[in-house]
Amino acid sequence: MSTLAKQTIPASTDVPRHIAIIMDGNGRWAKRRLMPRVAGHRKGVEALRGVIRACAERGVSHLTVFAFSSENWRRPQEEVTLLMELFMRALENEVARLHENDIRFRVIGDLSGFSGRIQALIRDAEALTRDNTRLTFTVAANYGGRWDIVQAVKKLMAAGVAAEALDEVALAQQLSMAEAPEPDLFIRTGGEQRISNFLLWQLAYTELYFTDALWPDFDAAALEEAIASYRARERRFGRTSEQVKAAS
Repeated sequence: MSTLAKQTIPASTDVPRHIAIIMDGNGRWAKRRLMPRVAGHRKGVEALRGVIRACAERGVSHLTVFAFSSENWRRPQEEVTLLMELFMRALENEVARLHENDIRFRVIGDLSGFSGRIQALIRDAEALTRDNTRLTFTVAANYGGRWDIVQAVKKLMAAGVAAEALDEVALAQQLSMAEAPEPDLFIRTGGEQRISNFLLWQLAYTELYFTDALWPDFDAAALEEAIASYRARERRFGRTSEQVKAAS
């Protein structure tokens, strides 16, 4: 029997414990309004603020968003610079609000790619909110799912783990999201239907939800539609429908 088969099957809940989101469409939102792309990213921060609030109110325990992928460095330098400035401003202005609302803040990814100022702000924000319990809000920045798996393997190799001792559980414990439950619901806005190197390991049994809504237009009502779609699905985890019904 594989290690996956021996793992505990997550309990089904009406509200996802963990929601993961690719926030796509900021630039297109701005372009349609004849505005610079950065205006869309600023509006996207406002949308994220509302979604965090909605998740906390709905009882979601973990929210993870893809803010900046390792591939996003390929964008025009001007846009990358503006995104870094926006990230820094958000860290300076939003963390206190998160803390006041008992929300824990985390960042996953290769932080060495960011400026010393941004790295310091991240460390301070994580330390300030470490003991908050209402919601864990994680930002994936300079992150890639393949990078995550490789760095987990490197940790195991550095620890001298023998090949015969390596299994899925051991590897999962070294991933960036090891302390969180795997996402129940994945949302991608903007009309694209792919996961784009986001949480590759963790999304294996996640329910996928794609919407044409551009991220700046995604609000609490749109989140509720995504949760309703999730709630209507049967999560089998390899079992038959009859087994699921018998276990409920």
